[in-house]
Amino acid sequence: MTTRRLYYDDSFAREFTARVLSCEPIVHETLAAWEVVLDATALYPTSGGQPHDLGKLGEANILDVRDAGEEIEHIVDREIDLDEVHGCVDWARRFDHMQQHTGQHLLSAMFQERFGRPTVSFHLGSEISTIDLRGAEPTEEILEGAERAANQVIFDDRPVNVRYGTAKELGELGVRKEVERQGILRAIEIEGADLQPCGGTHVKRTAQIGMMLVRRCTKIRQDWRVEFVCGSRAERIARNDFLLLRRAAEQLGCAHDEVAETAGRVVAERDARFKDFRGMLQRLAEAEASLTLQGIPADTDGRRIVSRLFQEDAQPEYLGHFATQLARTDKTIALLARFPCGHLIFAQHPQAGSDMNALLKQILQQLGGKGGGTRDFARGRLSEAAKGEVALKIGRELLAVK
Repeated sequence: MTTRRLYYDDSFAREFTARVLSCEPIVHETLAAWEVVLDATALYPTSGGQPHDLGKLGEANILDVRDAGEEIEHIVDREIDLDEVHGCVDWARRFDHMQQHTGQHLLSAMFQERFGRPTVSFHLGSEISTIDLRGAEPTEEILEGAERAANQVIFDDRPVNVRYGTAKELGELGVRKEVERQGILRAIEIEGADLQPCGGTHVKRTAQIGMMLVRRCTKIRQDWRVEFVCGSRAERIARNDFLLLRRAAEQLGCAHDEVAETAGRVVAERDARFKDFRGMLQRLAEAEASLTLQGIPADTDGRRIVSRLFQEDAQPEYLGHFATQLARTDKTIALLARFPCGHLIFAQHPQAGSDMNALLKQILQQLGGKGGGTRDFARGRLSEAAKGEVALKIGRELLAVK
């Protein structure tokens, strides 16, 4: 059985009538469904980086459309009689996909012809589409240049045609990327800009792409992934970008074109203040550690054990500074906990003679939690944050036994 692909010659067909060749029950994503094969369809299956169409077959909703070689399999949510059926395409989804896919052909052509960056893969996402480029990293000038060139072709409103021919015939016409498949191939031609074998759905004229907006470029293994959007997506994202820019400008108290400079200044000021804050925390920890040790006598082994439960207003970083300062004094051990997060910090001077990591493991084994460290410094977190005081008590008892 062969399914005639109506979208090959008319991607704008929104409705069609076809004969149901088979309808078999299956399980689709754990749900009951039916696999339907028709003698013809306007519904596009997932293929070539483009997602499948949605729509209806009679009263049945399309869940998935799959390319099975000669046949197109339609996965639907209810059984369909072996008779003629009226089908319709979710047009908003289809047209969006056509804008993105034709835009991809155009953008890939501009990157390759003008900047020598061939496309090695394409993905049409639900929000952002991507192409992976091979070669050196595209600079901002290259990204902008490809975008401008693509938009110029869009504004020219050039025809987008479907061509058929063998690989040899298409190669003689200047196809962008040659294929090795035999027989008659389908190709999409953007007049004066691109010719590329493709089985996907496309607009009829470049102006229907709307506009091209290149977003960003990131390293993906040996290639460079370029994010882009076209048409309605570009309009929506550009509007959202402007709203974010306006909100940032309002919060920073500056003009739109001053956001980057002002944000840089604010970040620099924040970093400077954070550095000052860290310095003050460390000096405070030094002072408090000195005062604390003055009030704690040494035991028979000459050790001092400082055990303290901090409340939530204490900075986690402060506990680390405080424990470090205490552990700088000969034979001193610090057992610290923080409520209500359940953090534990155990630290000791090397001459204290204990093992903080082993001590922490023993406590966590009894109370639950995870953590670890070295012989002289260990951190952990209790499964039940309220047991901080209990953890400190157990720690003192274990040290006393030693």
